[in-house]
Amino acid sequence: MDTAGSPRADSADAGAVIPGDPRATRAFTNVLVNTLIANVTTSFLWFALTFWVYIETQSVLATGIIGGAYMLFVAFFSMVFGTIVDRNRKHTVMLLSSLVSAGAFAVAGGMYLWQPESALLDLGAPWFWLFSGVILFGGVIEQLRNIALSTTVTLLIPEERHANANGLVGTVQGIAFLVTSVFSGLSIGFLGMGWTLVIAIAAMGLTFAHLLFIRIPEDKPQPDPDAPSALDFHGSVRAIRLAPGLFALIIFSTFNNLIGGVYMALMDPYGLTLFNAQLWGFALAFSSTGFLIGGALVARFGLGKKPVRTLLFVVIAMGVLGSLFMIREWWPLFVVGMWMYMTLIPPAEAAEQTIIQRVVPFERQGRVFGVAAAMEAAAAPVTAFLIAPIAEFLIIPYMKGEAGQRQWGWLLGGGETRGIALICFFAGIVIVVAAVLAFFTRSYRKLSDLYARAPEPAPEEGGGADAGAAATPEQEAPPALPDPVTARGGFAEPRRAEAPDDANDPDAARG
Repeated sequence: MDTAGSPRADSADAGAVIPGDPRATRAFTNVLVNTLIANVTTSFLWFALTFWVYIETQSVLATGIIGGAYMLFVAFFSMVFGTIVDRNRKHTVMLLSSLVSAGAFAVAGGMYLWQPESALLDLGAPWFWLFSGVILFGGVIEQLRNIALSTTVTLLIPEERHANANGLVGTVQGIAFLVTSVFSGLSIGFLGMGWTLVIAIAAMGLTFAHLLFIRIPEDKPQPDPDAPSALDFHGSVRAIRLAPGLFALIIFSTFNNLIGGVYMALMDPYGLTLFNAQLWGFALAFSSTGFLIGGALVARFGLGKKPVRTLLFVVIAMGVLGSLFMIREWWPLFVVGMWMYMTLIPPAEAAEQTIIQRVVPFERQGRVFGVAAAMEAAAAPVTAFLIAPIAEFLIIPYMKGEAGQRQWGWLLGGGETRGIALICFFAGIVIVVAAVLAFFTRSYRKLSDLYARAPEPAPEEGGGADAGAAATPEQEAPPALPDPVTARGGFAEPRRAEAPDDANDPDAARG
């Protein structure tokens, strides 16, 4: 636990920090550990709520609504969260997140003591939806901390180490998934919902107490005069449009999540067909170690000099795996394929974060991360809600019949789950085709060029020995044009008039 710095987080001597100095590194390490505890806690209670409701009611509809509602809450609040992150110190934002989550979980605990379990589990009564909604809100508010964490990478870590730091962030998320996929079920099975709530409240209180001793050295953010409201949609769009190709990247990631919703909807039914509930939990826990491996690889080796290209290659690999790991009804193929798929998720997410951190000014990154989170979170549940009835009433019965087996048996073999396998096969093909086509788009070229040209941190005044030398008429440079990319901290780098031709390209101006 780091107690370096002034006792007050908002003291003047906290000041701006040089990314990479010991104080910044300690702060980032402490924030990462604190976020790990908070993510584990919120995921633990969300998973536990889902398990508890299904065990007690056997309602697939209720659990599906809980999962979809969580993602829709994330989509709805993320843009507001992004503005909050940009307007406030990151330490203050993280304290607010812990406090609100702990308060929501405490309210849910009070409801659990006040009402009998039968009332809380009555799907036709308001208490079930109110109880579930309070817990989901406490979990969704954690997204506020995650957006702040992405901006602290820019604040505290040198630019050349951003990809590695984002890999560590992916590792933290992987650990949270690994732990909760096992311990939520154990807690509900052995302790019940009441003690599970007690554990969540205590753990979130611990994260709040730990945050009080962490110091994140940062200047007070300057208010944005163009952001009068908490939902600064126009400011978010403006920040994205200033980086040509960035909007296309967010659309591509949203489309990827849209197809990923197919796997979200069908993974559990497929796994529970191959395994009983206990073994499926352990299979899921094993496969989720892929998050740890993928995050660790990014933390160790980074993403290379062209993260846009790396992202597309990773997405192509994910599509190939998504097509093949159900191509036969063999549990080793499924588990290993799922593990490899999850190994690729941290590099994909780290690449997107690294690109945004490079091409978007620090003071606007919260809003851009918020827009990206909102769009990407909204995509997966939409597909999940659509694909579940299509799979259940059309594709699965078709593949169980003679016509389906005759047409697709050569590719998918036989078994109970061939309908799910057919859907996932084509979903993977769509991802591969989309990623390959992305290589040939103007947005890919623009964003890659923008990332390569993004300025390094501004040099000190003086600019070297020749800074004061007078230029001859022959050497005099043409007027400089403002570059739409700004450096970390918001300094603009001038660009020569004869520099890349797309300076005056209307498409570039439109982003």
